[in-house]
Amino acid sequence: MTATICRLWREESGQDIAEYAVMLAVILVIVVGTVRLVGSNANNVFSSVASSIQ
Repeated sequence: MTATICRLWREESGQDIAEYAVMLAVILVIVVGTVRLVGSNANNVFSSVASSIQ
């Protein structure tokens, strides 16, 4: 059991996968935040234009 843990600790390919997962999570949070911000601003603009037309 200890040998397996030591081998996993030294193995670098697993660390690469973890780093990619962290980068993907950060990018996902940024994209979702941007879409929410742009979406609410776009909704305000469309509402303003719709009220101007009427």
